[in-house]
Amino acid sequence: EATRASIVPESLLCEFQSNPSQLDVLEPRFSWVNRPLSNVNGIVQSAYEIEVASTEAILESGNADIWSTGKVLSAESHLIPYGGGALLSGVRYWWRVRTWDGNDIPSDWSEVAFWTMGMLSPSDWKCKWIGAPWQGEEPSKYTGEWPAAPLLRKVFSVDKPLKSAAFFGTGLGYFELYVNGVKANDHLLSPNQTNYGKRPKIESGRAIPLADNFEEYRTFYVGIDLMPQLKNGVNAIGAILGNGFYNTDCHWDEPYGSPRFFGQVILEYLDGSREYVVSDETWSVSKSPIVENDIFRGEHYDAQLEQDGWCSPEFDDSQWEKAVSRNAPFGHLVAQNGPYDCVFERFAPISIKDEGNGTYRVSFPEEISGWVHLKGISAPRGNCISIKYICESPMGSNSYTCRGGGNESYHARFSWYVFSEVVIVGWYGKLTSENIVAEAVNSNVPCIAKFESSNDLFNKLYKAFVRTQLDNMHGAIASDCPHRERTPYTGDGALCIPMVVTSFAASAFYNKWIEDVRGAANKESGHVPNSAPWQPGAGGGVAWGAAIAIMPWNFYEAYGDKKILADNLDAMLGYIRYLDTWATDDIVEKNDPTSEWQNLGDWIPAAKEIPHNIVHTWYYWKCVEIAMRTAEIVGRDDDAKYLAMREEAIRTAFHKRFYNEELGSFGPYGANVFALAMGVPEAWRNRVIAALEKNIADAGGHTDGGMIATTLLFSVLSENGKTELAYDVMNKDDIPSMGYWIKSGSTTLWEYWNGAHSHNHPIHGSGFIWFFRHVAGIAPDWRAPGYRQIIIEPKFPSRLSNVSCSIETVYGKVAVSWVRNEGKISLEIEIPVGATASVRLPNHCEQVGQGKYRYEMNRKGLSL
Repeated sequence: EATRASIVPESLLCEFQSNPSQLDVLEPRFSWVNRPLSNVNGIVQSAYEIEVASTEAILESGNADIWSTGKVLSAESHLIPYGGGALLSGVRYWWRVRTWDGNDIPSDWSEVAFWTMGMLSPSDWKCKWIGAPWQGEEPSKYTGEWPAAPLLRKVFSVDKPLKSAAFFGTGLGYFELYVNGVKANDHLLSPNQTNYGKRPKIESGRAIPLADNFEEYRTFYVGIDLMPQLKNGVNAIGAILGNGFYNTDCHWDEPYGSPRFFGQVILEYLDGSREYVVSDETWSVSKSPIVENDIFRGEHYDAQLEQDGWCSPEFDDSQWEKAVSRNAPFGHLVAQNGPYDCVFERFAPISIKDEGNGTYRVSFPEEISGWVHLKGISAPRGNCISIKYICESPMGSNSYTCRGGGNESYHARFSWYVFSEVVIVGWYGKLTSENIVAEAVNSNVPCIAKFESSNDLFNKLYKAFVRTQLDNMHGAIASDCPHRERTPYTGDGALCIPMVVTSFAASAFYNKWIEDVRGAANKESGHVPNSAPWQPGAGGGVAWGAAIAIMPWNFYEAYGDKKILADNLDAMLGYIRYLDTWATDDIVEKNDPTSEWQNLGDWIPAAKEIPHNIVHTWYYWKCVEIAMRTAEIVGRDDDAKYLAMREEAIRTAFHKRFYNEELGSFGPYGANVFALAMGVPEAWRNRVIAALEKNIADAGGHTDGGMIATTLLFSVLSENGKTELAYDVMNKDDIPSMGYWIKSGSTTLWEYWNGAHSHNHPIHGSGFIWFFRHVAGIAPDWRAPGYRQIIIEPKFPSRLSNVSCSIETVYGKVAVSWVRNEGKISLEIEIPVGATASVRLPNHCEQVGQGKYRYEMNRKGLSL
């Protein structure tokens, strides 16, 4: 008889985050993964118990003084809501969980996790917005140089034993916090990017003007634990302010205002008293050595201007100026709910070429988004080291002026660069690999998936997608390219989200970005723009605004969160009403005829561009279909019934308008792909499939569509019995193909098939969902979302001899691997605790629970 539980809970999350330092959710939700401790199949969770306490010591002593669920008979392990008393602003809470297995044996308690509540009421804020006196309220105008980044500091005392100490606040556009001479955390480019407030200039005089009438404007604050840095007696706190997206002056964007700071330290003593150290006009301000910084133009640092110990208590700031008050941003202040940016990876050089006269060309193994970190600098005072990032679309210069004295180091802070190669000019002595490292900087979204196969091109394509997607993730938004535009296109986000939620731990990322998309909707019309937060250089069309439906739906599929649907249904309906105004007989001909840039269709066609009304109407239908399902799930029955009628009407109109009965085709350049993805009458289906095959043949075996049709193409082919053809198209390495980019030596994906414009553009990688859902055959089932029910249906392309694939879902790892050998296929699958799978194989289908399973298949059939 078993005496030890067969599971143990781990990977604890609160509101999709690991140990969040600021939450303004009044009833946060808890999740965990049950790791099996036995090789026996069929392990389940039969019950759980969550405990919450005011300190870690109290919790570990077995006294849950805040809340305990007691033993709850349930298999749920994801998004369990807090059900205790009211949570208090600025307080850290500690929690743990244990679970019971199918034999009713309790596990050990999990490791202890925590979350910290943010400021839950405006009255909780005691601080003021402040800035530097040499800057005004309005955004800076670039006149060849920027004002120096401000340093701010304040001295305070801690005279009693502390229970806790935390900072809550923000700096715009970016800020770094220091305590007693030490950076307070490892966050970079903080806080996350948002639509901070009103910008009158976006309504006119821009490439794509929009009314500044968005649904929501917001500014993020963060929480930082200061206990490790504080000491008894006198302490100092300080900040450096960067311009970020708040104060940029570039044609791709429009600024909001000058840099500003807002924050407070809450000191809670063991005797129960509280004390606040707040930002106000008593803070001291000086110019930092960051003499210029701009998110697009770059950064320059003059170490001759360094002030040693500027954030130490002993520092003499009598020559500094006093801070001045600043207006609060228009956007309301909320707790940051997306992941922070950090140094995600570091790369050593693969070659260093001495070009003479202190100039070195340094190469790295992959094209990354970030910066180089120079170390061990030894050069005369005033010597300028220029860092030239080699990129097809260079944005931003970077330099370091030496202080002198040796052993200096430097990396940028408030901008990033895109490169696999740099040229260092002005280096003294010999540059070695000890002196330089490339630091990839992006949102903290760990990779959670693996795909490997016997096709080396497929492996390289997937690796290139991962690299490209990471390069484009900053501030909890995903850009189209990380160098030239840095724009959070909604259309790109809608196409890429299935691949991103499959490949990365991106729940917190999209929880934040989807709010940006909803917040970018026009309050009156319901229009959802081409980027969110809105940047006035962003072109798009119906397919872009459709992100308001597509992104929440894919989030729901991947993470099983019904709240994301409930929160966004009204915005989906608003966008549908907006499209209704442009529809004639259920066909959307144009999406605002006042601007061609609001009417893009299937961008970047491989051959000719498809008629835009096909794309517009397909997305009109897709939004209605998703909203219909959403209304059904959240219990809005009247909306669901109305949307069901609209879905059928639009689909019927699409078929009637675009199907050519004589040719049995909707047309080339992706039209047949869109039709099959929508679904066609069964009587037409074989003819449309044959027409699509002919489209591909006429294109020399390539895709003939744009970014949307190509994304859909591979899955559409496999879903219609043409996996071998999908393999052929994916396996191409001449123009137009993604393999051409790999053959050309690229480690990232490109925008244009022929290499024009951006060479770091993740959009085409969205088609690689075919690797996971068809080649390996792992797909979520929206009827039991979050991979609670998994569909396992590999297609076994004949020219692949092996595949190994895994995804870390909210319930744990699901894995599929198969090997073809001498006409036989050996298939192994792994299903996590809490999930079930529908295994669909040739001539065999079964339902399985947790465990590892093996199947052997040959021409005669299958054996288990």
